[in-house]
Amino acid sequence: MLRFCSHSVRMTRLLLGLLLVSATCVGCGTTREREATEQLVLSNAVDRSISSIDFRPLTGRKVYLDTSYLRQVKTLGFVNSEYVTSALRQQIAGAGCLLQDTSQDADIIIEARCGTLGSDDHRVTFGIPENNSLSSAASLIPNSPSLPSIPEIAVARRDAREAAAKIAAFAYDRETRKAVWQSGVRQSTATARDTYVLGVGPFQAGSIREGTKLAGSRFVRFGDKTANHSPSESFERPPVDYTAEIRFQDGWPIYDKQSVAAHFVEDTGGGSNDAPTVEPEEPVDGATSIATSPTSEEDDHPIR
Repeated sequence: MLRFCSHSVRMTRLLLGLLLVSATCVGCGTTREREATEQLVLSNAVDRSISSIDFRPLTGRKVYLDTSYLRQVKTLGFVNSEYVTSALRQQIAGAGCLLQDTSQDADIIIEARCGTLGSDDHRVTFGIPENNSLSSAASLIPNSPSLPSIPEIAVARRDAREAAAKIAAFAYDRETRKAVWQSGVRQSTATARDTYVLGVGPFQAGSIREGTKLAGSRFVRFGDKTANHSPSESFERPPVDYTAEIRFQDGWPIYDKQSVAAHFVEDTGGGSNDAPTVEPEEPVDGATSIATSPTSEEDDHPIR
């Protein structure tokens, strides 16, 4: 009888202990994303740097992109000098420059370089980190039993990955070798942050995320130049968003519906080529109609 009562007491205590542990442990999860996250932050840093370079001063000129100083580094990732080169070519073409396959066919040589392309990892733990201090202290006492290491007891933890890219370009005349234009150093960073609170997570945020996510699912949305740089210059050609889908007509970006319709008619042959071009009454979003390219040669080439 006494044995039965003591056994029941032990079982009751065990059940109470399990209920207490279940109440304090809110949740847990495991996420493996290192390779994909690294590629995202690296490519995002490159895109940010190159999208800030404005090649419009070279609009209409025959240019050759010299990539001899963009060294290829043997890595397992996709983001390397080839990605940087392709991104630069896209931005140059979007600015209305005429890319040439060889330097002999070009009037202007654009030389590009990449000074930084890499990522760092950071981890911050709010709580008690994993340590083996008790085991080390017990080993100093003779005939003492070995003690296990203390596991990590974290109230919250943040894992952060930050990538950086530094890209620059300059242009010079192929024949005279005189300087024509330079972009300045374009440096940018991209981040990815994973936060765990009481075992729940990861809450994913950072510049590569479209809002805050919980384990990949949408959770909630949160809302220097030196003094001697050249003054800003206005161009007839509008800028092209590096990250947006853009249609072109005769090398010029199309931003209004009137130009899109005219472009469709011209491609499909559904209208007369002699029909006059009708300008829209009001520009869309403050953009100027650019259905036709400029006729002035001086406006087409701001820099000689």
